[in-house]
Amino acid sequence: MAASTDPRVLVINSGSSSLKFQLLAPADGTVEATGIVERVGQGQGNAAIEAGERESSFEGPVPDHKEAMKIVERLFGEVGLSLSDDRIRAVGHRVVQGGARYSNPVLIDEQVRWDIHDLGKLAPLHNYAAVDGIDGAQALLPDVPHVAVFDTAFFTALPEAAANYALNREIAKQYRVRRYGAHGTSHQFVSQAVSSHLASQGRDVSDLRQVVMHLGNGASASAVRGGEAVETSMGLTPLEGLVMGTRTGDIDPTIYIHLHRQAGFGPEEIDDILNKRSGMMGMCGMNDFRDITAAVEAGDEAATLAMDVYVHRLRKYLGSYSFVLGSLDVIAFTAGIGENVPMVREKLLTGLERFGIELDLEANAARSKEMRVISTPESEVTVMIVPTDEELSIARQASEVARQLAG
Repeated sequence: MAASTDPRVLVINSGSSSLKFQLLAPADGTVEATGIVERVGQGQGNAAIEAGERESSFEGPVPDHKEAMKIVERLFGEVGLSLSDDRIRAVGHRVVQGGARYSNPVLIDEQVRWDIHDLGKLAPLHNYAAVDGIDGAQALLPDVPHVAVFDTAFFTALPEAAANYALNREIAKQYRVRRYGAHGTSHQFVSQAVSSHLASQGRDVSDLRQVVMHLGNGASASAVRGGEAVETSMGLTPLEGLVMGTRTGDIDPTIYIHLHRQAGFGPEEIDDILNKRSGMMGMCGMNDFRDITAAVEAGDEAATLAMDVYVHRLRKYLGSYSFVLGSLDVIAFTAGIGENVPMVREKLLTGLERFGIELDLEANAARSKEMRVISTPESEVTVMIVPTDEELSIARQASEVARQLAG
């Protein structure tokens, strides 16, 4: 059968205590299997896989990512698949931090592995886990190209004015302090999807000016002109920028010092407060927007204030990025909140008609998993919802590297 020879890519996303995986066809995005191993390195773990109508699960110790990959191999066998399948032409690894060096996907060799580990100084929760996942996957698939796809790659070409902080120049250089961004794989995928969609309708997209809003539990915005990122909201780390599920986003840096001096909090506790105990969770005790919107509709004061703070920050970024771009053609929403919470989009865009933004309220409220326009025909700025697919983007980039290697 033709399907049996279609190339597949195994996509691995190693988190600090998890390993997500997906087997898919880069040509058309068909997903053959998807799953996750959770609580890696935390004693008793669990894992699950779905492959069409077939499912399997696991409970037991998962001491590290190498063992997690062995569990993935076992789960594949239990649903009738195999990691030895010769259709698997590449393994794509999501790596959060690629520094200023890696602007494209690369074949993982010893130097690349060392660099990813070294860049763990900038992303300790992510890059060290990525190296562990790479080691585990290479042990099981030693004869398949393993490719690193960096979440920061899309933002390595930011203009210097956007990439640099007004920090002492020597200190910034010595400690590699600059804006690296995050969610780049998603921002690139969405901005390219928007351009392709509008080009198919006859629009000139050579200088298309977009603001992409990736709104999930982690959230970021980017300004994209002619396919190139010119600004992004996350900085040295994912803490900067928009209000998020548990992160503060932009905050006065001296608050760190204030909390240390006045409350006696140490660096680790302050880091925990800003990254895990703030944002929407810190303001209203919830970070699931289904609960938050229900609470807002019920008149809950804390939830209403949290929503107002969240939307206010979005407006600040939308306005500033419009000026950075010089004009605005498209606003694209993606990720869990961006795609599925009409209230956020409505609160953000209502009242901006004088800026050429007219939201179609009926289209905005409609439920769909498809890419779609939710602005009125009269709107000068096109507003779109574009479902992101980071795994497909990683698979396609990894597949291209493998194809080039094969000649």
